[in-house]
Amino acid sequence: MRQPLSGVRVLDLGQIYQGPYCGMILSYLGADVIKIEPPWGENIRTRTEDGKPPQYQYLNPNKKGVTIDFKDEDGREAFRRLAEKADVIIENYSTGTMDSLSLGYEDLNKLNPELVYAHGSGYGDDGPYAEYPAMDLTIQAMSGAIHTTGFPDQDPVKAGPAISDFFGGIHLVVGVMAALFEREFTGEGQYVEVGMFDCMYPTLASPVSSWVSEMDAPPRTGNKHSGLAISPYNVYEVEDGYVAIICITEHQWKSLAELMGREDMICEEYGSKVKRAQEMDEIDSTIENWLEGKQKNDVVDVLLTEDVPCAPVQTIEEIIKDPHLEHRDMLNYLPNRSEGRDEIPVPGMPIKFSNSESPDVQPAPKLGEHTDEVLKEIGGYSREEIDSLHADN
Repeated sequence: MRQPLSGVRVLDLGQIYQGPYCGMILSYLGADVIKIEPPWGENIRTRTEDGKPPQYQYLNPNKKGVTIDFKDEDGREAFRRLAEKADVIIENYSTGTMDSLSLGYEDLNKLNPELVYAHGSGYGDDGPYAEYPAMDLTIQAMSGAIHTTGFPDQDPVKAGPAISDFFGGIHLVVGVMAALFEREFTGEGQYVEVGMFDCMYPTLASPVSSWVSEMDAPPRTGNKHSGLAISPYNVYEVEDGYVAIICITEHQWKSLAELMGREDMICEEYGSKVKRAQEMDEIDSTIENWLEGKQKNDVVDVLLTEDVPCAPVQTIEEIIKDPHLEHRDMLNYLPNRSEGRDEIPVPGMPIKFSNSESPDVQPAPKLGEHTDEVLKEIGGYSREEIDSLHADN
């Protein structure tokens, strides 16, 4: 069955998380994604001695693997020949890296005016921070994510997942899609750039709104609402773990109060979202007393019966066996090519289409696995030219 991006060719120079995730989503959308790495492999391969870490396998399925040495003029020429036949290039090198190699957008646009060139970075191509080295940790720090995460009486902490990398990656996908759409009308490609720092700012909607309305930013709020505007809104301890509970509507609060046997709290004192937020500590204490000795799945079953929003705090061991993710084709167990467990649960496609089936997820390529095939079929190289390139490393 045809996929939305069938026929689109992408050269993926992504490294670590931001770029490779963008390339992965484009591959799941049906694009022919060619993963291009230096002969020694992209940065993330250094996380294991064999160069096949789970992180690489996790984010590079459904791609072809090619190795090209950009430090060599023959390698740069090989890339130019591929770029002439490409629709999209994605890369997340430091700003200016590709320009220094004469492989930036202005250089390649002369060869292929229809090319969409997508560059992901930490802070974008301009501005006071543009030259700063950036990784997910530093972006979380600069963006306020770390300052707003954690408990008020403890040190700030980063979010566990690499949220900056993945927000940046998915925004880069949106930029590529929009540029491809516009190309249908103009016949011309363009340069697209996304800074992770920019992507993080919209996530501060609650703490910034609190600063606007209260003229003071709330402290770190632990698992409470980041704007301290909703109660109950917290993660509560139970016998075998933790449960997240939140009530937004009056009906949800009434249902929870009745389940706890606290009909007395269905009154004017707790009669609005604003009033309940003012009684946050008392409400949390009441819920904690009610949960004492209970099991998390039992609590969730009871709360969901009454339409109270809740969820167990799942462990990684539980997530990788989650029946809902399994049903949604998000867990694709593929052979692990490195040390450790026999299989790796590679993520599937989060976006679903009525006219396309979920992609058939295939293992990430071995380093340079498809180099000869791609140089011949796309770059137009002869067998003799390819052998000469190999001979010259």
